Amino acid sequence: MKPSDLIKQFGRTARGERLERIRKSPHFVNDKFQNEEPTSGMLKNLGKFLFGKKPKNRIPKLGEIPVIKTDLSCLPESGDFYLWFGHSSFLLRLDGKTILADPVFYKGSPVSFVNRAFPGTNLYKPQDMPKEIDFLLISHDHWDHLDYQTVIELKGRVKKVVCPLGVGENFEYWGYDKRQLIELDWYESATSNGLTFHCLSTQHFSGRGFWKSKTMPASWLMESPSRRVFFSGDGGYNSRFKRFGEQFRDIDLAIMENGQYDANWSQIHTMPEQLGKAVADLGAKCFVTVHHSKFCLSNHHWDEPRKNERKAAEQYGLQLITCQIGELFLFDYNFASPKV
Repeated sequence: MKPSDLIKQFGRTARGERLERIRKSPHFVNDKFQNEEPTSGMLKNLGKFLFGKKPKNRIPKLGEIPVIKTDLSCLPESGDFYLWFGHSSFLLRLDGKTILADPVFYKGSPVSFVNRAFPGTNLYKPQDMPKEIDFLLISHDHWDHLDYQTVIELKGRVKKVVCPLGVGENFEYWGYDKRQLIELDWYESATSNGLTFHCLSTQHFSGRGFWKSKTMPASWLMESPSRRVFFSGDGGYNSRFKRFGEQFRDIDLAIMENGQYDANWSQIHTMPEQLGKAVADLGAKCFVTVHHSKFCLSNHHWDEPRKNERKAAEQYGLQLITCQIGELFLFDYNFASPKV
């Protein structure tokens, strides 16, 4: 990375027309985006994590997490699919359109020696992605969801960027054309190339620096003529899952946050005992989980999220799809005989 990129990767605070749009948002109060339900004490709780005692088994050994290297240049020519790259990065095809979400293929922090990927999990790089990406989808601009070097190298492949309000400033600053951006506030929707993206609320926060952030986090409902897929992004459990399930009936697949949780920040990340409830509230036909198996951002054992997802499925009678990193999940085929 060039020395100039070390600063540029922090992004840029919104300005001009975008800043005016942010100020008019009903969710932007007291010079920042507000969650629908109160959250507090994040800085104090972060200090407890950074300087508190660390348990064992937070990081796996090489080979403990299975990784499959799928040739993405030879993907099926038809049908919908889902393919996970670890943490919250995934590739999704709906109605022939390719969506790449929250791609982090280099580092999940400003510096490479902090928040390193687990051994063997950083197998995929931007050059492995399909030659054409119809939509680059971003849930929020935290480092473990938006990697500067990754999106710079993907620039020539991406047709449209779909992101929450404020995050588009980073992409413009990084050389993306403003006409590529579909930038939405909570409860706004946009249709492009046959797919509809519904920007929905979450209970989290966003930002890449130490200054007051003017970017919002979001969850997403993606809708094709024949299928609906929900992506939770990051966020604590609240009543929104029930509302989304009532508004969007027949969600085919829910892609749910499950990992990097801690009692100290239970308001802004989904806790294990809340995972099944959230999926049940949505009424999703089946679910997969993300936000685990690549980075250590909490104090739980590295394999806890996998145990949690199975427990949630059993407790609430849910259909769980257990994808490994790089494993192709074909909707029509795998729905007939799900892996639980």
